[in-house]
Amino acid sequence: MFQSAIYWPARLAHLAKQTTQPALQRYYAHPVVEGSTPIAECPLVALDFETTGLNPQQEAILSVGLVPFTTSRIALKEARYWLVKPTQPLAEQSVVIHGITHSELSRAQAPDEVLRELIGALRGKIAVVHFRHIEREFLQQATLQLWGEALELPLIDTLEVERHILQQQRSFWQRVTGRPLPSVRLGQSRMRYGLPSYSPHHALTDAIATAELFQAQYTHHMQHDTQIQSLWL
Repeated sequence: MFQSAIYWPARLAHLAKQTTQPALQRYYAHPVVEGSTPIAECPLVALDFETTGLNPQQEAILSVGLVPFTTSRIALKEARYWLVKPTQPLAEQSVVIHGITHSELSRAQAPDEVLRELIGALRGKIAVVHFRHIEREFLQQATLQLWGEALELPLIDTLEVERHILQQQRSFWQRVTGRPLPSVRLGQSRMRYGLPSYSPHHALTDAIATAELFQAQYTHHMQHDTQIQSLWL
């Protein structure tokens, strides 16, 4: 489906020898599956962030949702949800979007503490996200600011998977006329598989929604022997 320029097992093994940050070293040193492993045999975690804005250089992670899953089941009892203590006051517009109140944030954890727990939960897993630029770039910026090193990690992006599926389904006439693809936003993508509508902008709910979407994509469009390296980016 995709051809990543990075072979992640080798890249993470190399980074394990280079990093000086203990939390990152533990993450990199924990082996991930080989690229030839069938997706059905891979340990996956759906991951979602709510942030104070869209620019990782200026904004910050506000909440994190994570749920382990496979292509056949979702481990809801093992789901995790973190609130991250903001380093600056929240804009009212941001509060309206994600619904996280100042009272809730008074019980939030420090960014360093959340990052250590999150990276521990990601060890040996392949993270699945919807629109990878948010999770990847905010994680990189957060670890760079706190520890002086940007985290690198393999991701499966359900948005890119859905875009690829829709492109493959386009008729010759649709391609010739340049008809735009349907929306690949999380909610609209789920609707195409008959999945229920969830209220957006809650990190754990969106992580579960992403896991369900990937399971549907796998069931409808992939083979039992589809390899993980054809999807990770």
